[in-house]
Amino acid sequence: MFQSTLLKRTMSLVVLSLLASAILATIAFVAAGNRQTLSLEVDNAIKQDAEFQVIFNTHPEYLENDDLRHFFFDSSYATGHDYYLTNSSGQIINATKHENRTLDDNDSVRLVPILDKIDYEDYNNLGFAFDENSKSGYTIFISKSPLTLSGKDYYLYSLTYLNGYQGLNEKYLNILLLSTLMAACAMLVPAYAFVSRMVLPLQKINEVAMEYGKGNFNIRADESHKGEIGELGQSFNFLADRLSKSIKDLTAERNQLQDIFDVISDGIVVVDNRCVPVTTNKAIHKLFERAEKNNMFTERLQLIPFDDVWSDFEDCIKSGETKTRQIDNRDYAYQCTIIPKYDSADSTKVIGATGFFRDIFEEQKNERFRQDYVANISHELRTPLQTLRGLIEPLSDGMVKKEEDRQRYYQIILNETMRLSRLIDDMLELSKLQSRTLAFKTFPFNLNNLISNIEIRFKPVMREAGIKFSIQNNYGDLPTVMGNPDRVEQILVILLDNAKKYTPSGKSITILTDYIETEKKVYISVADTGQGIHEYDIGHIFDRFFKADRARGKKGSGLGLSIAKELLTYMGETITVNSKYEEGATFTFTLTKAEVPDVWD
Repeated sequence: MFQSTLLKRTMSLVVLSLLASAILATIAFVAAGNRQTLSLEVDNAIKQDAEFQVIFNTHPEYLENDDLRHFFFDSSYATGHDYYLTNSSGQIINATKHENRTLDDNDSVRLVPILDKIDYEDYNNLGFAFDENSKSGYTIFISKSPLTLSGKDYYLYSLTYLNGYQGLNEKYLNILLLSTLMAACAMLVPAYAFVSRMVLPLQKINEVAMEYGKGNFNIRADESHKGEIGELGQSFNFLADRLSKSIKDLTAERNQLQDIFDVISDGIVVVDNRCVPVTTNKAIHKLFERAEKNNMFTERLQLIPFDDVWSDFEDCIKSGETKTRQIDNRDYAYQCTIIPKYDSADSTKVIGATGFFRDIFEEQKNERFRQDYVANISHELRTPLQTLRGLIEPLSDGMVKKEEDRQRYYQIILNETMRLSRLIDDMLELSKLQSRTLAFKTFPFNLNNLISNIEIRFKPVMREAGIKFSIQNNYGDLPTVMGNPDRVEQILVILLDNAKKYTPSGKSITILTDYIETEKKVYISVADTGQGIHEYDIGHIFDRFFKADRARGKKGSGLGLSIAKELLTYMGETITVNSKYEEGATFTFTLTKAEVPDVWD
């Protein structure tokens, strides 16, 4: 509270007011006191001199008698006045005696000029004047009384020294100053208490206002004080209630807009008129993850790593025109739209711009995939249909005469029909897997038995193709795994058929198995030493209808690996491929160890 500026200023004002009142009182007292005391002294002197005039005019014998006259003048000092008796020519006859002064002839010389300078005024035949130019330095009140003694004219002069009143005034002034000082000191304590009582609630209200500035609207000012301070507290509390409600409403709307803003999958960037980002959503920070991160020396390039886009922002702000741009690359593609932002008060003034960014890589990829898909289906369906047409037309026209040739044609027609049926079945199965409309159960089963059956089934096939076929178990007996044995067998058949197609005679195909206890995973690999896969094809190897090295004219629909991946995904497993061109390829998929070791029937 001692640091309060209001308290300091108020107390300073009180002290200055008391000091000013003391100074004004002193000046008024000095002015009025001097005048009043002087007036009182003069009045007393006039009354006394008037009484002596009456006495001496009534009883002139008092001054005609030498003894009485000398007694009067010798004792007149007791009256506080100096008396001089002069004849009509101004010569001093008698005068009041002082211890330090004796009369001589020079006195008449000294006094006469002084008396000559006095302007007289009659007051009941009493003349009087002030002399402030006497050599004594005193202010003297002089009265002149005409007397007639023994038939001759005389004058009785009375000199009253008025300087004695100044000492009395000084005493009164000291008393006034002392009393004023004591009153001022006595007033400081209640003034301080009163001002403190007034300042303390204001300080509390100021603290409440500071809390409001910090965003804390739960605190409230004290409304219990009477008068303006209590009303001020009520006003602050009313203001806090309204602000709190307004801020809550604004916060709720802002959060709602921010949620909508963040949910939008498109990246959004708002910049000011200097092209500095001021607002972004969450999507923009992940949108350009696939783009190259080159020359990211500025914050805005870390946000959008394309200089051309920032140039579009600057052009949009300068021209006020919407800018669009499409960025295409092998690994990414983006659609950019930048619109100007206008001042709400001036619709012609551009104050910034808003950029909308959309990742269209998947759209373009899906579009390319759709086109390839249609082309692949058309191709895969057209080949057997053309074959069928080429066989049926000669039969229909009776051009095939021999029964042996007709039977051969029928066999080819049957094979192509079965091939077409398998293609359609694979397409339907893959579509159901991707749409999750094909359901099958997973349960614990013995993987060792399944691999043994696969070995027995494919050994004759591989032997016939001149391919070395073997099983390599790096762990021993594998644990019971979760899955669907029919689907796992289908996956192995797809991988083995695929390996057989791309492995020439004299090479090898191996099924490798392993188990990692820490991961609770069984790893099954189908490795071949065939032609392998190009590095630019390996990323598309699981795409539908994709065939590596199509120029070699390998048979197949290109759906097998896609079906294998979808089956494993359905079971919650993964499949990977590792290959080096002309050295072979290895496909590896996982199966999870079953928590219950027993095999279900």
